[in-house]
Amino acid sequence: MKKLLKDLSQGATRREALAVGATLAGGALLVGCSPADIMSIGAKKDFGAFGPFLRISPDGWVTVLSKHIEFGQGNHAGLAAIVAEELGADWAKVRVEQAPGNAKVYANTLMGVQGTGGSTAIANSWQQLRTAGASARAMLVQAAAARWNVPAGEVTVQDGVVRHAGSNRQAGFGELLEDAAKVTPPQSPTLKDPKTFTLIGTDRVRRKDSVAKSTGQARFTQDVRLPNMLVAMVAHPPRFGAKVKSFDAAPARQIAGVVDVFQIPSGVAVVAENTWAARQGRDALKVVWDESKAEKRGSAEITALYRDIATGKTTPDKTEWVAFDSKGDAAQAAGGTAALETAYDFPYLAHASMEPLDCVAIVDGNRCKLIHGSQIPTMDQMNAAKVVINAPGAIEVETLFAGGSFGRRATFQSDYVVECVHIAKKVGKGRPVKLVWTREDDMQAGYYRPIVHHAVRVTTDADGFPATWRHRIVTQSIMKGSPMGTPKLDDTAVEGAKGSPYLKATPVVDAQVITPDIGVPVLWWRSVGATHTAFVMEHTIDQLARKAGKDPVDYRRALYVKAGANRHLAALNLAAEKAGWTTPAPAGWTRGVAVHESFGSVVAQIAEVQLVDGQPKVGRVVTAIDCGIAISPNQVAAQMEGGTCYGLSAALYGAITLTDGKVDQQNFDTYRVLRNSEAPRVETYIVSSPNPPSGVGEPGTPVIAPAVANALLAMGGQPTTSLPFVKA
Repeated sequence: MKKLLKDLSQGATRREALAVGATLAGGALLVGCSPADIMSIGAKKDFGAFGPFLRISPDGWVTVLSKHIEFGQGNHAGLAAIVAEELGADWAKVRVEQAPGNAKVYANTLMGVQGTGGSTAIANSWQQLRTAGASARAMLVQAAAARWNVPAGEVTVQDGVVRHAGSNRQAGFGELLEDAAKVTPPQSPTLKDPKTFTLIGTDRVRRKDSVAKSTGQARFTQDVRLPNMLVAMVAHPPRFGAKVKSFDAAPARQIAGVVDVFQIPSGVAVVAENTWAARQGRDALKVVWDESKAEKRGSAEITALYRDIATGKTTPDKTEWVAFDSKGDAAQAAGGTAALETAYDFPYLAHASMEPLDCVAIVDGNRCKLIHGSQIPTMDQMNAAKVVINAPGAIEVETLFAGGSFGRRATFQSDYVVECVHIAKKVGKGRPVKLVWTREDDMQAGYYRPIVHHAVRVTTDADGFPATWRHRIVTQSIMKGSPMGTPKLDDTAVEGAKGSPYLKATPVVDAQVITPDIGVPVLWWRSVGATHTAFVMEHTIDQLARKAGKDPVDYRRALYVKAGANRHLAALNLAAEKAGWTTPAPAGWTRGVAVHESFGSVVAQIAEVQLVDGQPKVGRVVTAIDCGIAISPNQVAAQMEGGTCYGLSAALYGAITLTDGKVDQQNFDTYRVLRNSEAPRVETYIVSSPNPPSGVGEPGTPVIAPAVANALLAMGGQPTTSLPFVKA
């Protein structure tokens, strides 16, 4: 409880902290309450007869309540299909609504808070939604059996119809609704045998939001129009860590439509009657910034610092090397003749989602409602509660569709949400305020995939396989400042290297990471640590294979057998078969291979690459994925296509650079992204598996870059030691 109050009141005055504590406790100590219990204080707790995850209406329609945001990844279809399969619903009469913010009921079981991330939406909901669907089916069966006076074991449910074959009776869900609602829900309903699934795993599972998005009916934050609503924009400092020293609001106030100008913790807010007036007013502002504590180093200086840290030339303050994998004698890993000693550099990356950040907040006293694409409602509730001094569960969150995120909408600080709440609080009286970030705001205001440096040294045995592996990673910690506390080992910095089958197959390993403090805000970016570790591990392995004179696929196969990595082996074999690895590539093209596990799924890719005007062009990408039970094969393929293109875009062009602490890129004219004409043809093949579903939203992203690098290596070129491939 003390920790929660500390988290909630961080940065608040003593009076505000006490107010938060009094509001939460209601004048009494919350002895024995879990964080989820505390988070749910003030939240809605009344649900229908079938529980918090589904409703059945009198016309037989089934509404699935999704605790996960839909921002392009298509998870609503998969989540609805889980319920529909177990319930026996008519797929054509199933729809999805967004669940309200309530961590007690809708927490992500793998995260502990209500939120979407880490490719966990389907994985954490699998058992939960199967149980919800099976429970409702049991209630309908019991109601029908009682009405027809027949054994419940003889009643079946399929496509929204409840039947008793022996008496030739049947009824729709709506007809049985009243009686079923009176049945006590079973605690442990019988789930279907996956072998009997008729919906899951078929191409019938298609997106439920396609028509609404295609016709403009889908509601995004930019679509929100409320009576008397104001629009706000914020002037942010040009360097991270700078603060407002002074500002002249007079020029902004002269703009027609500007209502008010005032300072908030993150900058200066301009509130207006419309977006254009807000932007003109912000552009007219004259702000003097206090840069005494600002980050003034450029990205080239930061990269050079990381190299010096990795080689031991310098030691950063307040941090130390932490082992993430270690076995055998570390001295051996530093000695002997290295078969390969190399280093890799990776730049800052912007999320660059299609929809820039935006939020609508309504504040009246300590009451607050948020309307936006909330990726982590629990975090947004906690951070908004600090501003308005209320219980987190009392903060109402209406989650809308969002045009992408790739992690950007999931900061510990809820940065743009808190901005909006501060502004709405100042406006007050329950008047809605929509905060709008431009593309330039989104590109320059921080929270990037961090710069990363890897240094790798490998010695090999007589057969050319790794005997010792020394690995050093230098990068910022994404988890620093987490409400859960800053961990000694930030797994997000090493995932993909830690636990790699290549390290498991190596007798001596000395792998360490260090996370120096840099003043640039960083965050997870689609596939997080795998964005760089997949490249390093896979490109290193290809170089070792070629030094050993072995085929890269065969070399990997041998290591997977040694490491017991059966899933990697199966995915690799499937990709190699479908790509025709043992046959010549089409004339003018060269193949490269890469395999990586992230978020519980293993992806193998074989890319066909050629050089055009000295730059890589990718034509065909064969993808094999082991993601457990594939609820929607079509959607799995879509995510592999999207993830591959997103990863290829970053690999070819992605780089946020800083000069004297200022971000150089502003929009897509300077932050180049993959164009339609450059998108490869992606073929997806799914490894058959009886295992529960694992992630698909992110695992397709990190594999393409090393596959392309390995194709370039196969052409006889030099190894790739930094990204992007195309230098500015």
